[in-house]
Amino acid sequence: MAAITVKNLYKIFGKNPSKAIPLLKKGKSKDNILDEIGLTVAIDNASFDVQQQETFVIMGLSGSGKSTVLRCLNRLIEPTQGDVLIGEDQTNIMDIDKEKLLELRRKHMSMVFQNFGLFPHRSVLNNVAYGLEIGGMDKDERNEKAIESIEMVGLKGYEHKMPNELSGGMQQRVGLARALANDPEILLMDEAFSALDPLIRADMQDELLELQRKMSKTIVFITHDLDEALKIGDRIAIMKEGAIVQIGTPEQILTEPEDDYVKSFVQNVDRTKIITAQTIMKKAPTINIKKDGPGVAIRKMEQKGISSIYVTDADRKYLGVVTIDEAAELQKKSVKSVDDIIRDDAGTATPDTPVKRLLSDVMTSSYPVAVLDEENRLEGIVDRASIISQVNLNDPEYEAEEEGTREENTEEENTKETESEPKEPA
Repeated sequence: MAAITVKNLYKIFGKNPSKAIPLLKKGKSKDNILDEIGLTVAIDNASFDVQQQETFVIMGLSGSGKSTVLRCLNRLIEPTQGDVLIGEDQTNIMDIDKEKLLELRRKHMSMVFQNFGLFPHRSVLNNVAYGLEIGGMDKDERNEKAIESIEMVGLKGYEHKMPNELSGGMQQRVGLARALANDPEILLMDEAFSALDPLIRADMQDELLELQRKMSKTIVFITHDLDEALKIGDRIAIMKEGAIVQIGTPEQILTEPEDDYVKSFVQNVDRTKIITAQTIMKKAPTINIKKDGPGVAIRKMEQKGISSIYVTDADRKYLGVVTIDEAAELQKKSVKSVDDIIRDDAGTATPDTPVKRLLSDVMTSSYPVAVLDEENRLEGIVDRASIISQVNLNDPEYEAEEEGTREENTEEENTKETESEPKEPA
């Protein structure tokens, strides 16, 4: 169910902004409109939904409109036209008065800013408790809630420190704790980690992922960094000149870019960090331990031209691997069960394990990696060839080499066709 639904959202800056909307609908560009009528298009007909407990990332270059979209969600910026529906009852924030809007911001929707936004004269505790204080909460209760939030973001013991005594990463943790103190349903994060050093930024991304695992909030996160978007987003919306050009999962954005603009974003991304076992796994050859013995195992391996086979129980729960040599030894001894030769040294992974993490397992193991679901059922296998293919696809030199090979093959085919054409008689 959607926690946020945005329909046909526009934001035009300048006098008489509604004049720009008919021009946009006729296909005029952002630059055309600025030149013709002097209006700046910040958002151009954006529509999307954010599911409950989803981390939805909006990304784009500077000036693409991503931060303006975020601020329209709580009306820190007033949209020119469109609807923003919030919560289970899908309240349209365009229709509510200032009092209800203030209540929405205080109780249901919090915001984390890029520049931390801390009060320099307030302690960490009092910064975190500020929103609860202006909401009228009793001092003891708000301090208790603030301390809980401070501990949640890993700042226990820093309650009485001042902002200037903290590092940038710690200050951003204070900002995050303040946003979490009122236990909001929706968290809006505007390039929250962009001002941090790379190592601290990576730590904060990990911290957010862990907090989300525990809290299950609805998060809308703004960034210009694709790696950050791919790391933390359940889905990603890519914006260009105020319009959303593609929405999809990290894997869809990476493997199915809808146009050249999106391709330009993803061309230098390490695919092996994003592509998962589920995407490249193959059907696993199996035997059922309750009914299949060495003879069946050998027959199936011979039919498929393989030297090992995976063993499951009647519920397809994974037990291990049997090799053809050991199965043949049992068959010679007229043993009817494979129980004694099941090996447990094959690597295992979950469907969402990135290819990069599978690389060492598949290169050092004698068997493909077994892909198991949460209940230990065998979903498929990932073999060495599939991994190497993804690693090669991640290498620009490989793509160039492949392109060169295709061109050579085409030239060779054309030469052969020319040579094979019947010659006219002299």
